[in-house]
Amino acid sequence: MKFLLIIALALPTITFAQQTDWFSDAKLGIFIHWGMYAVDGTSESWAFHNKTVPYPKYMSQMKGFTAEHYSPATWAQLIKESGAKYCVITTKHHDGLALYDTKLRTATPQQNELWNSKFPLSTSYQTPSKKDVVMPLFHALDKEGIKKGAYYSLLDWSSNDYPGFYKDSSRYQIVNDPARWQNFLTFMHGQISEINTQLQPDLFWFDGDWEHSETEWQADKIDSIIHHNNPNAILNGRLKSFGDYDTPEQNMPIVHPDRSNWELCLTTNDNWGYRSSDTHFKSHYELLSIFTECIGMGGNLLLDIGPKADGTIPDEQVAILKEFGRWTDKHAAAIYGSIAGLPAGHYHGNSTLSKDSTTLYLFVPSPQGAITDTSKLMIPIYIKGLKSKPTSITLIGSEIQMESHEVGKISWSSVPGTLFMEIPVSEMDPMISGVELKFTESLQLYRGKGGFH
Repeated sequence: MKFLLIIALALPTITFAQQTDWFSDAKLGIFIHWGMYAVDGTSESWAFHNKTVPYPKYMSQMKGFTAEHYSPATWAQLIKESGAKYCVITTKHHDGLALYDTKLRTATPQQNELWNSKFPLSTSYQTPSKKDVVMPLFHALDKEGIKKGAYYSLLDWSSNDYPGFYKDSSRYQIVNDPARWQNFLTFMHGQISEINTQLQPDLFWFDGDWEHSETEWQADKIDSIIHHNNPNAILNGRLKSFGDYDTPEQNMPIVHPDRSNWELCLTTNDNWGYRSSDTHFKSHYELLSIFTECIGMGGNLLLDIGPKADGTIPDEQVAILKEFGRWTDKHAAAIYGSIAGLPAGHYHGNSTLSKDSTTLYLFVPSPQGAITDTSKLMIPIYIKGLKSKPTSITLIGSEIQMESHEVGKISWSSVPGTLFMEIPVSEMDPMISGVELKFTESLQLYRGKGGFH
């Protein structure tokens, strides 16, 4: 009798922490909202849903989506220059127009003249660009070493198989026509599978989950579709209980979001997509301040730009990304791979720590406005509750070794005093300065109520 010895080889498994390491270390991503809405500068999808623009007029914008000056390589180079480590682009917004080469059509196509229903509702077939505009960008991002993210709207207000359409009406109720709903799920799940296999994103950024329950979306199936062929892909937190990180929108959280990993998605002006009328851009100082707030809480900033229909990026947004690049390049050590900084109460500002907690970085806003003479002007800062003593204090980007002195330390008490420092304004960054404090041990903090202990 012959015996066959089977040896089971233990395949390496990837932990959740390892899967999301790149995301937690990235700190800065660029969000791109691009679609037909850039043609007339209307609200992306919401314009017809909220009945501010008639649906036919909104969809007619497809005729103006030329992408004639679109240069994926230029976009990717600018994104890399900004210091961003990942990029998320809309593969399909709520209006149903896919920006990638989908082969799928809804089972019950629109009976109208708004587009050729013999072909999928995609830029490849229904716009003058006649091309997939996502794949070339993903190839360009790969060349620059930037992680790729695919925004995808679960809902689809242009699909006749989807219940919702206008804000105050529906095509049907799922309970009354489950077969029609299943038609839509087959279409939607199919598109997610296409994106997963064609584009192989590192990240899925879902949106629109508010209109249905987790069971109705079959969220578990979506998760399975993605991770069957793309096990390392991470998901944002807009697939109900599924998701690897939280995505607060526009408003900076006051307390840490529920999930350990998170990002703030933020517009550079007032809108996600391009609008020629929207010139209300946030200042470089405002955006960098919010960025330091995000990384100081251990999160990321996903900063949005809205290209024009011809594929060019507005000058104001180019300038913002270039300024981010200048600042992130200078302060890279304080940004990438850092962890959340000092807890509230120790320092009146934003800060980060190195992963081993032996280096503390303080962010100090620079004076904004005209100062006639900065040669002798000093900015005082202070920190409370440092049980560890810094071996060096350096103003990042300069040769200056800063002095410090401790105030309020009682010789017979273990409670530390307050560490005061001064920064010469003439040496500060034009926007926000970084101060590096090095320690010989992991930073130890006093967290008591004062007094003698």
